[in-house]
Amino acid sequence: MQKIMEGKWKFIILYYLMLKPTRFNELQRLIPNISHGVLTAQLKELEKYHIVDRRVLENKPPKVEYSLSKLGREFIPVMNSMIHFGKVYATEVPVLFEDKLS
Repeated sequence: MQKIMEGKWKFIILYYLMLKPTRFNELQRLIPNISHGVLTAQLKELEKYHIVDRRVLENKPPKVEYSLSKLGREFIPVMNSMIHFGKVYATEVPVLFEDKLS
C-alpha cells in the first residue's frame, strides 16, 4: 500500500478521480502546482498498480480520460476516512496539516 500511495500528489489525484472521471488537462488545472511530467508519472504509476483506468476518447484530437478502476473504487472508504480525520483533527494538531504542497 505504501508503494501505491508514495509521493505527495497521488492522494490529491485520487481525490479528484473519486469525484468523477477526469481528463489530463482538467487534472492539471485542478492541481496547479503539479508539473506536466510529474502528473504523467503519477498517473502511470497508479495505472500500473490498477488503481486508475486510462481511456482514450474518440474525439478529434483524441483526449484521454482517467477514472478509478474497480480496485481504485475499493479505496474510496479509506480516502473518506482520511478526509474525515483531516477535517476533525486539523485544528487540534495543526502541525500535521501544514500545507506542504505549495
